[in-house]
Amino acid sequence: MQTSKLYPGADIAAVAARLVVDEGLDYGAAKRQALRQLGLSGRVQLPDNIQLEAAIREHIALFCPEEQGLALRELRQLALLWMERLHEFRPHLAGPVWHGTATAHSDVVLHLFCDDPKSAEWALLDRGVAYQPGQAPGVRGETMEALSLRVRCEPLQDWVMLHLVLHDLDDLRGALKPDAQGRKPRGDVVALRRLLARDGIHE
Repeated sequence: MQTSKLYPGADIAAVAARLVVDEGLDYGAAKRQALRQLGLSGRVQLPDNIQLEAAIREHIALFCPEEQGLALRELRQLALLWMERLHEFRPHLAGPVWHGTATAHSDVVLHLFCDDPKSAEWALLDRGVAYQPGQAPGVRGETMEALSLRVRCEPLQDWVMLHLVLHDLDDLRGALKPDAQGRKPRGDVVALRRLLARDGIHE
């Protein structure tokens, strides 16, 4: 692949988009791998996440619209199932599954808004659900405690990583403020059901 001498960002975004869609890399890793594949210096300006997401949508539309659409619907169904199970913690779906760019390789990200963030962990323990503690970006990009679960998605015949990002209830204020593209960055159960109904899945 030839790259633009003046601005290789579009080429980086295209290669990174393929890595995200086909191999499940996260955005940062995909950009770094794209640099290596294109033989570019680390000093080259990388596309931002808005540019990369646009390239991902273009890649999906060109190469796998039907396959991606099916995977997206199943991941949204899986997200809804867990949002209903964890309803007392005010779950909100975020990330590619919410924004519509998820593939079969994507993780499901739920932000929980709890009176006491520890209560979500206790609920999993009470229900015998295995999880791994970790960290993940919060609603404002800050590092938050997270619980990661490996859950089965039978329609995809695969295991999916489900990340529960733990927030205080106060963090819900401003959590639905539109992002730089004017979109809601996450949605609750009602909003997700609307998406599923729009896609032809009625609950």
